Amino acid sequence: MKQIYHPYHLWEDYKNGMWRKETQEYDSANIKDVIAFTGNHILYGKAMIRVINEWPVSCENNLSNLSVNRRAWIGRAGCCIERGYPEYLVRMAWGYITEDQRNLANKQADLAIKTWEQNRKLKGISDNGKIDAIQMEFQM
Repeated sequence: MKQIYHPYHLWEDYKNGMWRKETQEYDSANIKDVIAFTGNHILYGKAMIRVINEWPVSCENNLSNLSVNRRAWIGRAGCCIERGYPEYLVRMAWGYITEDQRNLANKQADLAIKTWEQNRKLKGISDNGKIDAIQMEFQM
């Protein structure tokens, strides 16, 4: 897969505050909700699917980069899109959920990433069908 780059000011995760820093009071008031959300793989997984459907630029930039932890990014993005929490709170919460909850969350992340990759392949087939590339190959 070829890595796709976009300037950060176009990223939906950036626009929605995923990378912002909050106060200690904010963190203390919200960490229990973040722990509960990330520990619920069904809700967490649905949020990750929202990310691949609603944040195309951020997904291209982050999920086409095979050298980063794509599971972590999609999970943090899911928490941001669904609950508005910044990514560092999700990192903090990860340390409080059980190993079983982490495994279930990672399975949801893998599913979302695989879905995004399959959608990209289908989009590529669709895009190629719109241009004369297929017809040109069969002309003599």
